[in-house]
Amino acid sequence: MSEDSLVPSPEETILEVDGVEKHFGGITALDGVNLSVGPGITGLIGPNGAGKTTFFNCLTGFYTPEVGSIRFEGTDITGARPPAVAQQGMVRTFQIPRELSEMTVLENLLLAPPDQTGERLSGAWVRGDQFVEDELDVRERALEMADFFELDHLLDEPAGNLSGGQRKLLELARALLTDPEMVLLDEPLAGVNPTLEEKILERIHELEEQGYTFLFVEHDIDVIMEHCERVVVLHRGEVLTSGTPEEVQSDERVIEAYLGEVDV
Repeated sequence: MSEDSLVPSPEETILEVDGVEKHFGGITALDGVNLSVGPGITGLIGPNGAGKTTFFNCLTGFYTPEVGSIRFEGTDITGARPPAVAQQGMVRTFQIPRELSEMTVLENLLLAPPDQTGERLSGAWVRGDQFVEDELDVRERALEMADFFELDHLLDEPAGNLSGGQRKLLELARALLTDPEMVLLDEPLAGVNPTLEEKILERIHELEEQGYTFLFVEHDIDVIMEHCERVVVLHRGEVLTSGTPEEVQSDERVIEAYLGEVDV
């Protein structure tokens, strides 16, 4: 494939990665990654060790690349810390959910929205009625999100008691309560039963229709090919190719590097 017909135009580009490199001692995890992401759902695939999670960590500030730049909605976020990246509007989920296990589902959700009045020192000077109004608004948003992800019957349940699939739903709900423009999904279906897997995918598509952008890492090739408009293939820390699911599936380089492997 000589050219990716789905590369977003400059006006549509939300995330632009230019020549990003990340090294761990003598190991090169990312070797000059170039990638542009526009609206919709973009899938990111590659064999184990291709650099997918390292790439997510660089995007969201958990790692700082040695070389290259990352721009999100026109702002250079290269090397910014995770809270700053989230404030810009890009958040992520993790392969292993990071809920606050001893707190209830509702408490986990209430903590997610940013810039809450009670979290700031200046909040001490806010009039009581304004403070209550803000708290009620946060609670309403949390309840709406719980209803959207069908977690409303578990609001008083400690988050640590949830099933793996329910924890994935809770993590996605928490991410969305930060008011992001873009969500990076790191294997959101790993360890999830088929019923909850279908529910998560339905919610992702509903959110896409509402205007959210997703970059989606998943080892299940069929899921990526069925649910993503564009697919990017990482191999040995580089972008091997990208295009429509049909184009990627028929690319001989992908077949050799990824689809032909037994352990994917």
